[in-house]
Amino acid sequence: MSAADARAGAPRGAGFRSAARSDVGKVRKLNEDAYVARPEAGLWAVADGMGGLSRGDRASGALKSELEAVSLDDDLETSVAKVRSAIGSVNEELAGTRAGGPSGSTVVAMIVRGDRFACLWAGDSRLYRCAAGDLERISRDHSLVEELVASGAIKPEAARHHPLSNRITRAVGTARSLDLDRVDGRIGPRDRLLLCSDGLHGFVDADVIGERAARADIDTAADELIEAALDAGGRDNVTVVLVAPVEEHA
Repeated sequence: MSAADARAGAPRGAGFRSAARSDVGKVRKLNEDAYVARPEAGLWAVADGMGGLSRGDRASGALKSELEAVSLDDDLETSVAKVRSAIGSVNEELAGTRAGGPSGSTVVAMIVRGDRFACLWAGDSRLYRCAAGDLERISRDHSLVEELVASGAIKPEAARHHPLSNRITRAVGTARSLDLDRVDGRIGPRDRLLLCSDGLHGFVDADVIGERAARADIDTAADELIEAALDAGGRDNVTVVLVAPVEEHA
């Protein structure tokens, strides 16, 4: 039996390990990012509280608490439904409670079963795949700039420095109903999956992200991704979660 076949028959996130890091950056006083790293449950997530709204840390923290508590099983579709419901519950709570002002957060979550993954997201926190040093973006931002790129109004290379680059069109807690996008895929034995907030991809070039994410040691890779964001000015909170097959380290 191949390593991939063995992993495909394994429950939940067995056969994967992860490294997660979060930093307040050099400008902000409060870290409104949060992450979830549950290899035993096959669940990882990054949430970025929206600084333009009051208490962004409350929104990202609510997502973290709910996703850390949700009980999952070995079936991918059932687990995805439970994660979707958990995020939806946070959305209802935040959208229905306006005391102290509105609160919202982006979220990207990945559920792994065997060598299959499903990604759910709202906003501009992202999921990437790094294979042999090549970086592939899996998720697509819910943002005004992404819509401009899709319409052909601006070129992709201009998106990161566009003056409206922080305008999010979808997030948890900002509306009564929430539509989470989903994408599915398979994980190769040498792939790495990177979940991150825009404190990384908004300031660091994609080729640098791919190079750092491919470092031999996954913990070193996570450290160097944070370092790259700080070296770029650290103007935002930055969070990274790297996920890799255990076989990569055998």
